[in-house]
Amino acid sequence: MAKKPIGTTARTGETCPESGVWEVVGTPSTTAPIALGNTMPPYGGRAVTWRLIRHA
Repeated sequence: MAKKPIGTTARTGETCPESGVWEVVGTPSTTAPIALGNTMPPYGGRAVTWRLIRHA
């Protein structure tokens, strides 16, 4: 199965589409390792958009 491309996005509450390092779009930002199939987490107590920046 092909990996999702760098730059793929997912929102808080969605299922992670690809294992790797994800970054919050916007500020404040952070990065987190998130595994395929996990639920994308909130950040700073709010729903955010995550962007894939590195494959696992």
